[in-house]
Amino acid sequence: MKWAEAVTALGGVPRAGLEARYGEPHRRYHTLDHAAAVARDSAWLAEGLGDVERAIVAAAAWTHDVVYDAKPGEDERASAAWAREALDGAAEAHIDRVEGLILATIKHDAPADDLLATALLDADLAILGAPEATYAAYAKAVRDEYAKYPDDVWRAGRIAVLEGMLSRTLYRSEAARARWATAAAKNLTAELTHWRREQPDHR
Repeated sequence: MKWAEAVTALGGVPRAGLEARYGEPHRRYHTLDHAAAVARDSAWLAEGLGDVERAIVAAAAWTHDVVYDAKPGEDERASAAWAREALDGAAEAHIDRVEGLILATIKHDAPADDLLATALLDADLAILGAPEATYAAYAKAVRDEYAKYPDDVWRAGRIAVLEGMLSRTLYRSEAARARWATAAAKNLTAELTHWRREQPDHR
């Protein structure tokens, strides 16, 4: 479901500016292509939900990274605020739900029975289970987005992130696990091994 279709389905009037936001020159991975991929994959995962629920997931997918300055937490909160304003005219309950879904991407957590969050959060991590070359391009693009950080700071932070992802169940739904989990574990382990080898004290 396209951004404009989702907004209209929720009773709002589509706001301009989404493409311009995602087209900002400092972005490498968190572009309109990423938003479109999350919208596509979340639609697949939300296939059994009702029309309004699927529109809510789509609206959240298109806007979850609409503000992106490589400031975890701040970016998601700013994106949620942007979405709230962009959905002006829609029912308040729908706006609240979209906002809540975007905020759930900060810690990638939500109640286990929240099917809308499951669709969005699993789709947001689909890239982790991509083919090896696609994953490598993603990892490089994210590093480019964090170029303001020196290598040692980036390496330590990335190792912590990768270890955290490998220590938990990444995907909430059976469908996502079946499709992406095996490749994701392989990709994450390979990148973690790379960064550990790059540490100055590596033996």
